[in-house]
This record gives sequence, structure tokens and C-alpha cells, in this order.
Amino acid sequence: MSQNKPNIKLHSKELLSDNWGKLYKVNYTYLLKDGSEQSHTREVYDRGNGAVILLYNKDKQTVILTKQLRIPTWFNGNTDGLMIEACAGMLDDKEPEECIRRETEEETGYTLTHVKKAMEVYMSPGSVTEILYFFTAAYCDAMKTGKGGGAANEQENIEVLELPFARAMEMITAGEIKDAKTIILLQHAKINNLLR
Repeated sequence: MSQNKPNIKLHSKELLSDNWGKLYKVNYTYLLKDGSEQSHTREVYDRGNGAVILLYNKDKQTVILTKQLRIPTWFNGNTDGLMIEACAGMLDDKEPEECIRRETEEETGYTLTHVKKAMEVYMSPGSVTEILYFFTAAYCDAMKTGKGGGAANEQENIEVLELPFARAMEMITAGEIKDAKTIILLQHAKINNLLR
């Protein structure tokens, strides 16, 4: 592939929806390795970027997760629409670490002293532009400065769960935790021995 010639040429970008995020219909040409071109039409959803965090306590061997209604899952077979997840939120023009500290306080009531970035992940690259910034943080009971539950102005109704880490891992296999970002962080904690 020639380095002087861009391998993607955008021909059109039509805004289909501008509600929570922006949905575009795009037409583009893609240059293949053999020099030929393919034309495609796709929909691209731009909902911004986000951050997610796993709070863990080595002494108690526990993690903090949340439980809340996720209506899209109800449309696809989740009978009560509730999902168990790691604390997360949209960046809203903030830096990822600033965002995840704010979200942690709002959703869980914990004020963190130190967070560690684990990775950046495209969560659904076939249709969504979002990059999710993954973090971990140790917590203790003294860091609980609020009740959590989410921001009232965002109509959030979040239940805070403190679970044994071993139980959370079992919940993945049992199908009780089906959220990708949460599974990634729990597996990250296991692989990196964060709770040993």
C-alpha cells in the first residue's frame, strides 16, 4: 500500500440523528493492499468517549460494582433490564481520570485517592466510535464519603454492590454478569493478581 496515498477516502457524511449521540451515514472508498478499491456505505454512531473503573479491596477480597436498568438489554432478551456493571460514565469533555473520579463519587459514594489506568478499548468498532478508558483503584471503607446511587439530575437509580471477588468471577460464568467492560476489568484483575 502506498504511503503517499491515503487508504480511506470519505465521499459523503450524512447526519441521520442527533439526539443522545450522532448517527451518520457515510460513503467511503477503501484502498486494498493489491491497489484495488472497494466502496462502502456504513452507519457510524458517535456517542463520545467514556471511562470505567474497577474498585477492589485486597484485605476484604471484594470489588465494588453497580446494578442499574439498561433498557437496550431488555429489548434483546434481558427480562428485567438490569445489568451488573463496573462504575462508568461519559467523558463529557473531561479528561478520563477526572471523569472516572467524578463518576465513582456519584455512582458509588467512594472518593478515591489513587487510580491506575489499565488500557484503552474500542468497545464496538464495527459501528460505534467510542473509546473506553479502563481504570482500577484500591478502596477501603474510609473512602466512602457519600451514599452513591447516581446523579439525581441524570435520573439515575443505581444500586451499589460490594461483592467477593471470587463470587464476581463466578457470576461471569453463570451469566449473571454480561457487561463486556465489567468482564474485561474483572479478568484484568485476575490476570494481574490485583486481589492477592
